[in-house]
Amino acid sequence: MNHSRSKTRQDALDAETVAIHALTFLAADLERLERFLALTGLSPDEVRAAAGDPGFLAAVLEHTTQDETLLMTFSANAGIAPEAIEAARIRLGRGHDPARHYDGW
Repeated sequence: MNHSRSKTRQDALDAETVAIHALTFLAADLERLERFLALTGLSPDEVRAAAGDPGFLAAVLEHTTQDETLLMTFSANAGIAPEAIEAARIRLGRGHDPARHYDGW
């Protein structure tokens, strides 16, 4: 087994877990969720359908890291360092064109 490939896969899974926590955090507060939906133009049903897509999850972390207050609140709530959240965003963004947003938008 190739350890570097295995490590990369584990990093991606860990990054997806961070992103799912971020999405859950956004959905837990009506004001945060409404802002996310307004900025993305997605409906709640579209968010549910896209929740497993790595590109969408990267976009969730992009949204979270672009607002320092949101980032710090999520970080404190989840017990995840802001640097780890940013690292997860970068890992999920690999393989996706950073100039493009989630294709579902």
